[in-house]
Amino acid sequence: MLIMEEMEARGHENLTLLHHAPSGLKAALAVHSTVLGPAIAGVRLREQTEELAVRSALALSESLTLKSALAGLNLGGGACVLMMPEAGVDDPHAREALFRALGRQVAPLASRVVLTEDLGVTPADIEFVGQETPATLGKNTDTGTITAYGVYRGMKAAAKYVLGTESMRGVKVVIMGVGVVGHALAGHLHREGAKLILSDFRLERAQALAHELEGSSVVPCQEALDTPCDILAPCGFGHSIHSGDVPRLQCRMIAGGEHHPLTLHGEEAVKEAGITYIPDYAINAAGLIASATEIPADQAAEKVYQTVGRIMAFAEQSHKPPHVVARKMAARRIGLIGSLGRA
Repeated sequence: MLIMEEMEARGHENLTLLHHAPSGLKAALAVHSTVLGPAIAGVRLREQTEELAVRSALALSESLTLKSALAGLNLGGGACVLMMPEAGVDDPHAREALFRALGRQVAPLASRVVLTEDLGVTPADIEFVGQETPATLGKNTDTGTITAYGVYRGMKAAAKYVLGTESMRGVKVVIMGVGVVGHALAGHLHREGAKLILSDFRLERAQALAHELEGSSVVPCQEALDTPCDILAPCGFGHSIHSGDVPRLQCRMIAGGEHHPLTLHGEEAVKEAGITYIPDYAINAAGLIASATEIPADQAAEKVYQTVGRIMAFAEQSHKPPHVVARKMAARRIGLIGSLGRA
């Protein structure tokens, strides 16, 4: 699919390519919707191709629109995906230049875009952005751990309907990716007595966490999808579960902190396989909620719990998959609030 066709299919408003040669800035900034307010855009930094950066920005920005709508925030959805500069960003001055260049490039869009940190980006990086533009949420801390607690609470809300109990004691959970979110999620589940199977592309990281959390086990990444479990929790960089991998899955529910673990085709495939998918934009919203509203972590996580519970209840009543219900709920709020017009 061509980029313009994909933008039209998803309903995007804007896609901007950013470039500043001296700092090595190469980025894709996508704005999916500003109907509810300025587009909240998570800033990501990782090694990737230009095409992947653009497509990731388009997918992530749509997810942020849905996430903000479900969370009741007056924000739209955006995403800013940075390609890793050839010289890297280990030099602190180079890192400062990269993010200040980003801020200066985004400054003209300050009325439509609000930047915040995402994978590979720190609060200090966003402070650099903020030196050049007011278009940031400001310096936030521990958004990953807040997100993880919200995923844990959302997982319990969904388990009540899928597994027949909110308790995680004895529930077998495969966590794919044990970075900040996956690590914190594992801690919450372990304290409640879940049986954890950990996986990460850096196997030694999963092994270290398993040693820390007594009774946990480890499987290589390539075996995680084949592991029998109650809940599969993707917590990686995105698209961890390809459509062709769905027949391998031996779980009852997919619920994790990862953005876009499945494509739309993948969502249809897991539905046909009888697996319940709790969409990323419903369950991983606690970090965004806390950043945007400045409420405590437990309150942000409680909002996720309530949202997922509402989705599951309606899904059960309507005999529709939760991911279909969640998207319709988000679209309904966008339509209703959008019908009010601009203040």
